[in-house]
Amino acid sequence: MSGHSKWATTKHKKAAIDAKRGKLFAKLIKNIEVAARTGGGDPAGNPTLYDAIQKAKKSSVPNNNIDNAVKRGSGATAGGADWETITYEGYAPGGVAVLIECLTDNRNRAAAEVRTALTRNGGQLADPGSVAYVFDRKGVVIVPKAEKSEDDLLEIVLDAGAEEVNDNGDTWEVVSEATDFVAVRSALQEAGVDYDSAEASWVPNLQIPLDLEGAKKMIRVIEALEDSDDVQDVFANGDIPDTVLAELDAED
Repeated sequence: MSGHSKWATTKHKKAAIDAKRGKLFAKLIKNIEVAARTGGGDPAGNPTLYDAIQKAKKSSVPNNNIDNAVKRGSGATAGGADWETITYEGYAPGGVAVLIECLTDNRNRAAAEVRTALTRNGGQLADPGSVAYVFDRKGVVIVPKAEKSEDDLLEIVLDAGAEEVNDNGDTWEVVSEATDFVAVRSALQEAGVDYDSAEASWVPNLQIPLDLEGAKKMIRVIEALEDSDDVQDVFANGDIPDTVLAELDAED
């Protein structure tokens, strides 16, 4: 889930160690295959592949699995699937906009699973274009607070094209235009700053504040969607305030 809130960061940390590690690994491997197929198998000349590999390594995907995915995607070895990228739009309860990115080899199955996940949890599928305008394509880099202070981080990333640095609790979220994303990431690398993740993402330009019940309903929809093997990423514009986040944490 990518909602760009403290809750999203918490979920990101849990993702690598939860019971769905095998499913997470499969999705990360799929990302690598597609990146290698579309931009070539050399990470130095393919920023999308570089970021997909780094994300997989951060989530402890074995190097052998990563190497094999690059080879399959680039055509160096046989066995790569014909993945198709599809984006669906929908609503969670309370009018929360949801953007669902899929990578699938079966369009009909993906559509059915997305529709089922939404409707069973009080959401609904929306017509193309009815939700997408709520999101902007941005570059997002997540940096642990232990790495740099906010002022030091701003000094590194602003000249590279970063728009803002947000406080996500234990991490900083560096946001830029998608076209400046590689430059921002490179500036961090050159400064020796380690980061948790770096990827192009859909960031909501309009957020809906949620109470405890609304937050639970949105999370249920997102988790149901993410349970599908065809769903790669889910973006929502529901904003969970700190007070509600604390209530959710207290219930875990």
